[in-house]
Amino acid sequence: MNTTNTNAATPLRAWVDGIGFIAPGLPDWPAARAVLRGEQAWQSAPSILPAPGLLPPAERRRASRVVKLALALGLEAAAHAEADPATLATVFAASGADGHNCHALCEQLAGDDRQISPTRFHNSVHNAAAGYWGIATHAMQPCQVICAFDASFGAGLLDALAQVAGDGVPVLLIAYDSEYPQPLHAKRDTPDCGGVALLLSPAPTAHSLAAIELAPTDAAADRLTDPDLAGLENLRTAIPALRALPLLEHLARGSAGTVTLDYLPPMQLRIGVQPC
Repeated sequence: MNTTNTNAATPLRAWVDGIGFIAPGLPDWPAARAVLRGEQAWQSAPSILPAPGLLPPAERRRASRVVKLALALGLEAAAHAEADPATLATVFAASGADGHNCHALCEQLAGDDRQISPTRFHNSVHNAAAGYWGIATHAMQPCQVICAFDASFGAGLLDALAQVAGDGVPVLLIAYDSEYPQPLHAKRDTPDCGGVALLLSPAPTAHSLAAIELAPTDAAADRLTDPDLAGLENLRTAIPALRALPLLEHLARGSAGTVTLDYLPPMQLRIGVQPC
């Protein structure tokens, strides 16, 4: 009798070749890695967003906080892996669009002059950051843009890993979120902008940090339990893209193990990590 379980999910596997990171008090991945390793204490400070130097001057002036954030994350991860951004398929994941632009549009529509600037409008769409990425890097590879509220990082990771497995090509995941001004902030109280980028490859390379393997689970999501990381645990729950932090802790420490990340209840994502 055939006892094979045909319902068992086949794990999705990839190698992490590059990381980008920005969060309050943490301007890049080296700073975050030092805190996650316990080498430095985290200190709260506003997120620092580099100027998008790759954009032409006109687009650079129009670039929003979300665009600056997404570009900086993706470029750091690509540089970490010494990869050409123009050659990479991408997945952009965010729980919302540009909060400040949304606020300005609402103010405009609530007034007597309801004529919306075309620039303001095209910056309001959820895939604006992906469009600016194409302008900045001249990327012509496939691009996905995903929103799944607080599960957006998990949804982006699942999509990116599926592309790596199905197409056999490197995929750059860029997950990011930004704050809303009041009064929207009272309904969506993300404190500042932040995010993470992961360059995922179908096979190990000279730059690979670890292999990761994803499978579904119904276990509760992991938290950062180290008391010294209490500030980052608060950011993990406040900025949806930073639900990645338990995975990043393993990558920072170079430790093997398994973490569970938030997805769409009741399903969660179990990530096995094996350092290279």
